[in-house]
Amino acid sequence: MSESSTPTNTNATEFTVSEISGALKRTVEDVFGNVRVRGEISGYRGPHSSGHAYFALKDDRARMEAVIWRGTMSKLRFAPEEGMEVVAQGKLTTYPGSSKYQIVIDTLEPAGAGALMLLLEERRKKLATEGLFEEARKRALPYLPRTIGVVTSPTGAVIRDILHRVRDRFPVHVLVWPVRVQGETCGSEVSAAIAGFNAMAEASRPDLLIVARGGGSLEDLWGFNEEAVVRAVAASTIPVISAVGHETDWTLIDHVADRRAPTPTGAAEMAVPVKAELEAGLASLSARLSNGTSRQLDRKRQATRAAARALPSPDALLGLVRRRFDEASGRLSRALVVSTERKRAHLSAIRLTPARLVQRTQDARRSLDRTAAQRDRAIRLKLERDQSRLERAARLLATLSHKAILARGFALVTDEHGTVLRNAETVQPGQSLTITLAQGSLDAIAQNGTAPQQKPKKKTLRSRTSTQEELF
Repeated sequence: MSESSTPTNTNATEFTVSEISGALKRTVEDVFGNVRVRGEISGYRGPHSSGHAYFALKDDRARMEAVIWRGTMSKLRFAPEEGMEVVAQGKLTTYPGSSKYQIVIDTLEPAGAGALMLLLEERRKKLATEGLFEEARKRALPYLPRTIGVVTSPTGAVIRDILHRVRDRFPVHVLVWPVRVQGETCGSEVSAAIAGFNAMAEASRPDLLIVARGGGSLEDLWGFNEEAVVRAVAASTIPVISAVGHETDWTLIDHVADRRAPTPTGAAEMAVPVKAELEAGLASLSARLSNGTSRQLDRKRQATRAAARALPSPDALLGLVRRRFDEASGRLSRALVVSTERKRAHLSAIRLTPARLVQRTQDARRSLDRTAAQRDRAIRLKLERDQSRLERAARLLATLSHKAILARGFALVTDEHGTVLRNAETVQPGQSLTITLAQGSLDAIAQNGTAPQQKPKKKTLRSRTSTQEELF
């Protein structure tokens, strides 16, 4: 039975497993190619150690394997999470090793505005927890910046509105850093522009930055919700005005910026004051200052006059003093006359008797004797001190003089010029010499000038000879 039911001869082509897998792979890739798939992330465990991510997309009736290569993972604007509904775009292919088809994802984005809002709220809470949105860290805008840096598209209506508004209010220098304000590279370009303005030299760096874009959908404005942009604004040392979207549009950059403008035109109005209003205000303040100064001077002048009327005249102030001075002057003249008369009468009453003259003479002589005795004692003490000092100097001279050395048996030899001779080699035969002894001196004639040969001497003798030569 089994042998009759088993076909032995057939015309069917025989394939290997690899051939079937390769044919299926080519068919799937040729028919489907690049596709967009909407589904819920399932089995996501984060990137593999290689940097690739492997998970599945599913709905209520089917499941599809998915893979994101490492290069694509680094470009995603958000981190995939388990259970998140997404729209994936990529190439449909098969994996022969397990006979499964899969999608190799090139781009990934949340599905619908609800998912984006959920992701945005989670990101806002994370950054708020780090304190990036605190009001205390926000700085005041410069009142009149010299240079304004604008980060926006160079071809849109936004930059024209900003330049036109700045020119109308208060013309200042504007630097534009061109960026894309929509798309995948928007966030990286905006954050790089903010960092670039901050890295400029102090002389050319703007005093204020404006990050601007026109209105749009949540997807259009998503680049300004990226974490890199928020952190770039938080790290900026230059005050930043956020002017992204219309008044009803909100992005994360609005929370971290120092000021949020409802429109790009409103940002220009915040950046610079109105020049005409400043001039009018200055004119008004100048007029008020002039009027106030005049009124103040008038009040001070009136007060001075009122105080002057209450003061007495100079004659009234000085009259009593003048009278006292005149009275004192009259009394002084009379007192001088009276004093002179009294002194004259006193001198006339003095009579010098001979006894009194003798007494006065004796007193004067005794005073002179005491003075002479004091003088003699001072001279004697001075002479004694000088004699003692002279004796000490003589003893010191005798100690240091060469005569004390001559007294011990040494002699002093000099030439005809009185120069002391220390080396026999310098003496010429027939040269006149003078030998000075402790008692008197001798004249001699040198017979030869050859120095005696050196003989070994003891250490003590060499030291003594050296000391003797130094004394001469």
